[in-house]
Amino acid sequence: MQQEIQLQLSPKDAADAATIQTELARYLAVQPKKISGFQILKKSIDARKQEVKINLKLRAFVDEAFQEIFPPEFNFPDVRRSKNRSIIIGAGPAGLFAALELILQGIKPIILERGKDVRERRRDLAILNREGILNEESNYCFGEGGAGTYSDGKLYTRSNKRGNIDKILQLLVQFGADPSILYTAHPHIGTNKLPGIIESIRSQIIGSGGEVHFNQKLTDFSIERSLIKSVKTATGDLFEGDQVILATGHSAKDIFCLLEEKNILIEPKPFALGVRIEHPQQLIDSIQYHCPVWQGRGNYLPPASYQLVDQVNNRGVFSFCMCPGGIIATASTSQEMLVVNGWSPSKRNNPFANSGMVVQVELEDVMKGMRDKVEDPDRSVRRRKTSERLVLHDFQEMVERKAFASGGGAYVAPAQRMTDFINGKISNSLPATSYLRGVHSVDINEVLPEFISKTLREGFKSFGKKMKGYLTEEAIIVAPESRTSSPVRIPRGQEKLHHPQIKNLYPCGEGAGYAGGIVSAAMDGIKVAHAIQATHQ
Repeated sequence: MQQEIQLQLSPKDAADAATIQTELARYLAVQPKKISGFQILKKSIDARKQEVKINLKLRAFVDEAFQEIFPPEFNFPDVRRSKNRSIIIGAGPAGLFAALELILQGIKPIILERGKDVRERRRDLAILNREGILNEESNYCFGEGGAGTYSDGKLYTRSNKRGNIDKILQLLVQFGADPSILYTAHPHIGTNKLPGIIESIRSQIIGSGGEVHFNQKLTDFSIERSLIKSVKTATGDLFEGDQVILATGHSAKDIFCLLEEKNILIEPKPFALGVRIEHPQQLIDSIQYHCPVWQGRGNYLPPASYQLVDQVNNRGVFSFCMCPGGIIATASTSQEMLVVNGWSPSKRNNPFANSGMVVQVELEDVMKGMRDKVEDPDRSVRRRKTSERLVLHDFQEMVERKAFASGGGAYVAPAQRMTDFINGKISNSLPATSYLRGVHSVDINEVLPEFISKTLREGFKSFGKKMKGYLTEEAIIVAPESRTSSPVRIPRGQEKLHHPQIKNLYPCGEGAGYAGGIVSAAMDGIKVAHAIQATHQ
């Protein structure tokens, strides 16, 4: 007999299989020997009270042999002879999962990735971190696996109405992820683990007859009778397919410009802008787990995370992509523009906790700010000065240029103690930080637009009240966190999902404005693949 049971245990007891089995027997009022084993179905941490507890949902095997039950694996057919071919621009989560789903539907995917394969990217990241030399086509955002590969691998999403989250997690486990992501409340793979998983996905795509081409940056496409007939890459190669899935990610600004030049409809989309804030991980553990800093969280709890949100004068300010035991990284994709992001290894064992802390940006804010307060330190906006469709894109670019100049170049980041930022005082010294390119003490209030910095200051004060100890001079803020999502949306139909002007162009994922993270982007890729499959029925 199998029974599903929920238990709440101490972290120590929840880490011990024998104790769990004893508690199951007590709950079921049977002898422990009658329980042959158990399987964890859900696991979460309840830290709302002084004593932290672990919530477990378990499947107990009583008076029958234990057999761990996992979802069946997906069987991928051979599509090399398929008459239907879809070109996918971009090998991030949206593009890769679109390719997998197309194969399951019997359609051949042809992936064109502007960057390098996942292993080659590592060399370029090492050069960037060590020497401050940026490769615009191979960095934390561009290359196989997209931005998600080297920016943490957090798999938590609230977008459960957009698609099948379980399917995404099952596929990741099939390609090498730890099965614990199937039951953990906030699953996480880790930047050190993701490259191997991405390589396994690529091997499956190629093994099933799909194609993956690296160093193939989209530069043009030909359109006849509202259909894309072929796409052209920077190498001069032409590729033809029945559909084109545009899954280029939130940082492919050149694609937005290409669509603008082709007079293909795009729209400005609100996004969020702010900073990365970094605390000692022990401090965050102390706040969240109600323990003294000197004592630490112990051996049975993971590094603590947090989620914060508030309204300041009807404007949202919130934490974004929180990385326990993480590292702040240079996420720039263009010369002389600075962007920072965060990631964690699978063990989350670095001494710092960082998080984006960002403010919602609306179109009307920027239209006013472009006229009044936001200034480009190096040059005026050089193109599309009157294009409202790209005004948020240009605003984002100006902030990144100003941050680069404020840091002094070479991707050194402008930084400030959190308390000094609130008080408008340049920090005489800065706390230790994980940011490898180094930091330069400035007043971040002078780097960010006034409406952003003002909202952040009030938000930090509010968060300091919600999390006692959060507002501290031990915390450092590093600017800017500007790539929370795409500042442009590429429209598509609600059901068929293709572009309203180009009938075989399928905008997809974060870059098109329809996702915000690995899981939601992957779900959108699958959704688009289903829409394409429906056209062949």
